[in-house]
Amino acid sequence: MAKNDGAPPSGSPAESGEPRWAGDQLGLPESGPGSMAPWSRRILALFIDWGIATLISMAFFGGAELATLGIFVAIHIILIGLLGVTIGKRLVRIQVVRGQKIPGPLWSTVRTLLLLLILPVILMGTDGRGAHDRAAGTVQLRM
Repeated sequence: MAKNDGAPPSGSPAESGEPRWAGDQLGLPESGPGSMAPWSRRILALFIDWGIATLISMAFFGGAELATLGIFVAIHIILIGLLGVTIGKRLVRIQVVRGQKIPGPLWSTVRTLLLLLILPVILMGTDGRGAHDRAAGTVQLRM
């Protein structure tokens, strides 16, 4: 029987420097408040925000697609820039932070414009963030 001295087994992710969970490289906990938000919550928040933008667009602009897109962009830039959350993110308990602070208008604009390109969102890094979050220096955390 081999003696376990507490060291990770040879070739394990901890020994090789690979992250053990999303947010590990960023020093975030594996679960609970302050851990990285799972993809399911992030996607649900996007659908909620798009639905809100669609309802506003239908009420004031007859549902024009460009109006819906403009409202969606405004919601993200303004609310994430000032509060760190959109309505959808708040409902699913996610907050966007840059360091320990709210991203501010500049970084929420960068993040939102890259979000619109879709591809940066699905280009996941080893730290568990999409390219839009890496470019803006932001991370989506559980609240």
